[in-house]
Amino acid sequence: MGEHRPIQIEGAQSGRVERGAIRASRIIAVGAGKGGVGKSTIAVTLAVGLARMGRTVGLLDADIYGPSIPTMLGLDNEETNVVGGMLQPFAVHGVRAVTMGKLVEPEKALIWRGPMAHGACTQLIEQTCWGELDDLIVDLPPGTGDVPLTIAQSLPITGAIVVCTPQRVAMDDAKRAISMFRTLRVPMLGVVENMSGFMAPDGVVHDIFGTGGGEQLAQQMDVRFLGALSIFPVLRERLDAGDPTACFTQEDTLCSALNSLVAAVDAAASDAAKQQAAEAPTITMRD
Repeated sequence: MGEHRPIQIEGAQSGRVERGAIRASRIIAVGAGKGGVGKSTIAVTLAVGLARMGRTVGLLDADIYGPSIPTMLGLDNEETNVVGGMLQPFAVHGVRAVTMGKLVEPEKALIWRGPMAHGACTQLIEQTCWGELDDLIVDLPPGTGDVPLTIAQSLPITGAIVVCTPQRVAMDDAKRAISMFRTLRVPMLGVVENMSGFMAPDGVVHDIFGTGGGEQLAQQMDVRFLGALSIFPVLRERLDAGDPTACFTQEDTLCSALNSLVAAVDAAASDAAKQQAAEAPTITMRD
């Protein structure tokens, strides 16, 4: 696939591809104002955590310029499967996943203008056989560019999460991400503070990026604070190895922290879905 060309799904014929529709009870977008804050880590662990609660979960990797989900889910040796012009999601770790990283050459940069990025995202949404889902987690690229706009206009998003780290620079960028979602009329589920501290082997906690920034941001922007996740070297090791399930099967501090975060997001998404249902127009039939 060329760097300047839109993606072509092998087996798809122009004018004959059955257009799909995502059928999900809740659609949760995970975004960030800047890169490097662990947004994809939160998206992957959230998807796996919700699936372990018994929900049917899809994971759409819309971070088309820097997809890291193939590594985190261990998809390196998996082959993309297309049936009748429709992408079949990878079934891994209890999650149905689709990622641009398995549709382009692994080490080739995507040099796409806005319309190309828009077209690629639309294809991932419309030409994927998702089936019935309870939750769809959408991993957005960082920033406030074309892809978040495309996703917001293409999908009925239940709510968005913004991931940040505690330092001031990350908070400033996160504010812009929250403002973007509000401008697009996407409800805010809340803020997640990642890399909030590191506990050394001697038990001393080091606030490498500062402390409390995510909670302060949530207060300033009047959104929920969904929780803080410390730096866990074992989390990095397990995701580098493509085994996010191991983060939930070991009874340790990491497992407890992730379960708390997943529960907070689940509660916020449920509240948002109920609010949307209550605000939906109704039609009364009279004799």
